[in-house]
Amino acid sequence: MTRRRVLSVVGTRPNFMKIAPVARRLAGRADFEHILIHTGQHYDDAMSRVFFEELGLPEPDAYLGIGSGSHTAQTARVLRRLEPVLRERCPDVVLVPGDVNSTFAAALTARQLGLRVGHIEAGLRSFDRTMPEELNRVLTDQISDLLFIHSPEAREHLLAERRPPAAIHNVGNTMIDTLVDLRSAIIEREAPAAYAVEPGAYVLVTLHRPALVDGPLLARALEALGGLAEAYEVVFPLHPRTRARIDTLDGALSPNPRLKLIDPLGYLDFLSLAESAAGVLTDSGGVQEETTFLGVPCFTLRANTERPITVECGTNTVLGLDPARIAEIPRLLSAPRSKTPRAPDGWDGNAAHRIVDVLESLPESEHASSRVATDNVSGG
Repeated sequence: MTRRRVLSVVGTRPNFMKIAPVARRLAGRADFEHILIHTGQHYDDAMSRVFFEELGLPEPDAYLGIGSGSHTAQTARVLRRLEPVLRERCPDVVLVPGDVNSTFAAALTARQLGLRVGHIEAGLRSFDRTMPEELNRVLTDQISDLLFIHSPEAREHLLAERRPPAAIHNVGNTMIDTLVDLRSAIIEREAPAAYAVEPGAYVLVTLHRPALVDGPLLARALEALGGLAEAYEVVFPLHPRTRARIDTLDGALSPNPRLKLIDPLGYLDFLSLAESAAGVLTDSGGVQEETTFLGVPCFTLRANTERPITVECGTNTVLGLDPARIAEIPRLLSAPRSKTPRAPDGWDGNAAHRIVDVLESLPESEHASSRVATDNVSGG
C-alpha cells in the first residue's frame, strides 16, 4: 500500500488549533503519513509549547526557529529554512492553515518546488490590504491547489478572484473541531474560580494587533478598560507584544483591582474563561469564531472583520478601531439580543474528517520526490 505523505506547516498558536484535529485524524489512518513542521514564529513557551501539550500535538518533525522580526524577515527565513526540509521529505501535499507569515511563505516554498498546496481557512477577506494577514490570505489562495473554506462568503471571494470552482472545498472549521474535541477538558478546567472571577460578571480581553498596540490607541484602550471595570471585572491575559508595549507607557495605567492584567493563557484556560464570560473583547479572528460557537457576546475592536459570518450569526459586534467604544459594552450586554446565536453550517467538529476525505480522493499524480528532484534551478 502506498502511503500519502501529508506535511503540515504551523507557526503561531491559532494555527496549532487549526491543524491539531487534522493531525489526529491522519494519525489514525494507515494509508497516510503525517509530518509536522513548526516554523517557530511563536517561540516562547506561553505562546507555543503549552499549546502543543494541551492540544495533544506530537513533537514537530522539524523546528525552523525563525523567531521574531519584520514580516519580510520572517517570510525570508521560512523560505530559506523550509526548502531543504521539503526536498528531504518530498510530501504529496503541503497543508498551510491560516493567514500568518509562515502560511504564505510555506505555500510559496512548496509551489516553487512543484508541490501540491492545501490552504486551510481559505477565502476569508477583510478587504484591508494594509493588514499583513490580508496579503498573506490573498497570495496564499492564489497559489494553492486545494482551498478549504468554512463559510459561504469565502467561496464567493475565491470565485471573484478567478480561482477554479473544483479547487474549493467547503469542509467547515477545524478550529471548532479542536474546541469540540476538548470541550470536556475546557469545562473541567474551572478557570473562573482559579482567577477569582464570578461567571457572567467579567469581560475577557485579548488585544495584540499592531494597529492597536503599537501606537497611541493602546493607552486609550487601557483607560477605557479601566472604565469598563466599573461595571464588569476585566480579565486581560497579555500577549507578549502587548505586555512589551504596556511596559513602555511609564505609569499610564492606574492600579485597579478589577482590571486583572495576567500572563498569557493556555488554550484550555482561555476557553474556560471565554465560555463563562459576560462577553469577550478582542482583535483576534479566531476568538470571534470560538465565541460564535459558544454563543458568547463578542466585541471586535477593529475597523473590519474577515469573518462577517460571526456578525450574521448574532454573536459578534464590530466596534471599529476606536477604544472609546469600549464604554458601550455594558449597554450592549444588557440590551436584548436581536438574533438567536447559532453556529454556522460545518462548525460541528467534523471539518478535519472532511479534509482527510478530500485528501484521500485526490487523483494519483507524479510522485512528489520526482517533482522535487527534477525542479529547475535557473539563474535569471
